[in-house]
Amino acid sequence: MNRKHSITGHGGVQLCVHDLGPETAPAIILVHGWSQCHLSFARQAALAEGFRLILPDLRGHGQSDKPLGPACYDNSRPWAEDMQAIITSLALDAPLLVGWSMGGWVVMDYLEHFGDAALAGVGLIGSSITTGAHLPPAAAKVRNDPPAKAVGMYSEDLAENLAAVQAFVSVCFHQQPDAGTLAQAVGYNMLVPPQVRAAARLRQEDRRAVAEATVKPAWVAWGAHERLAPAEMGQQALAHFPNAEGQIYHNSDHSPFWEEATAFNTDLAAFATRCFAPIPRGSSAAHISGGPL
Repeated sequence: MNRKHSITGHGGVQLCVHDLGPETAPAIILVHGWSQCHLSFARQAALAEGFRLILPDLRGHGQSDKPLGPACYDNSRPWAEDMQAIITSLALDAPLLVGWSMGGWVVMDYLEHFGDAALAGVGLIGSSITTGAHLPPAAAKVRNDPPAKAVGMYSEDLAENLAAVQAFVSVCFHQQPDAGTLAQAVGYNMLVPPQVRAAARLRQEDRRAVAEATVKPAWVAWGAHERLAPAEMGQQALAHFPNAEGQIYHNSDHSPFWEEATAFNTDLAAFATRCFAPIPRGSSAAHISGGPL
């Protein structure tokens, strides 16, 4: 059953939140990336057989409100308070908070303001614990890759904007989806105003200390063919979360949850099960699965 909620977030912004699976099951919140929406996780619906799956549209995205002021997006508090509003409004008991790409920044925003006490664990998919000038040097690859940098997505010129969105969506995949899936992704990307995209993406955050203060389990996953979040970003996160494990998807770019959905769902379910079970003491060593870098 797909339940749909309207939840009031920071500053009165109305957030559209989809809610799948048994309400009594342990909850996984999947937070989509920059200029995306909850439909990014269509292939994770199977997880709702054993978990309660919470799929918000972030502020400025999808069917959620889209205020245009930069202060609604260019700092950590609005995003953090939105996540807190979802957790409290739905009375989620120790959910697993997992973010893809910019959604991982939102996970870090939440941790910065609320810590991990109310969570079972956290996950970052193709994301980072730093942004802007604080990113690892390998982030220069993105700055020198026009489709990934996607400057045209900040443009008010419709033709330029649409061309940049089409190129950006393609960059998210190593295994390109069918034409219908790509068209749908372009469509929901175009729901996000250019001003929102710029304010949300061009942030300067360093949350290495936040990661170090996070004692709950952390799962850091990325694709081996990443053009948007090079492996060094995941490695940086693994180095700072004290109770972290990594997962590499060798046939994926930025969207392993789509490109290798069956393996991804199995891995996420296994990590979630460990998070929701009692956590043994003294198991804080970080490791990477999925083969060598």
